[in-house]
Amino acid sequence: MPRRIIKRYMPDHEKIRDHKHLKILRPLLNDPNLLHLNRKSVSGAFAVGLFFAWVPVPFQMFLSALASIIIRVNLPISVVLVWITNPLTMPPMFYFAYKVGSWTLGHPPRDVNFELTWDWLSTSLGAIWQPFLLGCFLIGVISSVLGYVIINRLWRAHVLQNWKARKEKRRAKLLENTK
Repeated sequence: MPRRIIKRYMPDHEKIRDHKHLKILRPLLNDPNLLHLNRKSVSGAFAVGLFFAWVPVPFQMFLSALASIIIRVNLPISVVLVWITNPLTMPPMFYFAYKVGSWTLGHPPRDVNFELTWDWLSTSLGAIWQPFLLGCFLIGVISSVLGYVIINRLWRAHVLQNWKARKEKRRAKLLENTK
């Protein structure tokens, strides 16, 4: 894993713990896993961040941060992963979630013309909220599990690759020394 690159951009643990807006969470912020880069913490952060990226509410970053503090996984990575949903990616992602929810419930998807008005929210959203939220939940869980497993396996494969490379270097050095 590009640990050195990520570490360069990680905030200082004391800065986060002593931040004036985070005084309420100070006892929970003492856990070193919140900023450490190890396999468990990073793969857990991917799971949390990918799940909350699919939660269609404002303040996803806050929810992701709170969950990562409670679960004790890497805080910055879980918050950054929520940025997958941004104003450019939200419409296709949430439309896909609606399609998945409709398919799961066995309802034919409706042709919905989205408008950012109170009238549209009060009339049209009421008809599609169940498949939309179900799709968001299902995709959130699936992407969360896949993210956890993939990062965990990639991290392990990288560590094994480094071990093999070091073993080969030692073997080559021993062969040179015996000559």
